[in-house]
Amino acid sequence: MSEKESLNSTHRDVLKEIGNIGAAHSATALSSLLKMPINMSVPDVKVASVSEAINLIGGPDHVVVSVFLQVEGDIPSNLFFFLPLEEAYEFLQVMLDENISSIEQLRLSELALSALKELGNILSGSYVSSLSDFTNLSLLPSVPSLCIDMVGAVLSNGLLEVLQQSDSVIVIDTVLTRTELNKQPLVKGHFLLVPNPGSLQPIFTALGVADYDS
Repeated sequence: MSEKESLNSTHRDVLKEIGNIGAAHSATALSSLLKMPINMSVPDVKVASVSEAINLIGGPDHVVVSVFLQVEGDIPSNLFFFLPLEEAYEFLQVMLDENISSIEQLRLSELALSALKELGNILSGSYVSSLSDFTNLSLLPSVPSLCIDMVGAVLSNGLLEVLQQSDSVIVIDTVLTRTELNKQPLVKGHFLLVPNPGSLQPIFTALGVADYDS
């Protein structure tokens, strides 16, 4: 049985709840950073094959801003945060009041790159922290790295062996909104959790949802 088949609605609900707790932590940190009320939610968690996940993010040739970190400890895994370019430009307009509308402008702005890395660091760090708190497991995130490239290139860079061994990955939708303006989402991105083979079992065992066949 594949991981995709093994994860039932209970497992997905657990992962979504962890994501929502991380989102609440992220919203607090981002509200302070942006100096405005921020709401953040996790509307959906999907378990997908690698090819399905790539299509959910926009396809292999879709250019995105991504933040990547490795997680060591009790749940060895790789965590990505993907942000479409248009969402990145919108975020930078709000955070820096800087009008960036092309990849070339983005790559030339150290301030913009730093701001996007900080966004990814806050979101990813909050998710890993909530996962650790929720499960009481030891998780050690690496220093995050920022990349602007096609989705397929981002995922294949150094992860071919892990991806080939993984039947499925976890896609966590993330929506960030400015609560006081009731506007369209400020940021609408995706987390991609790529667990090393067998790494999901400790999560569900720690949470008492042990009927997971990896």
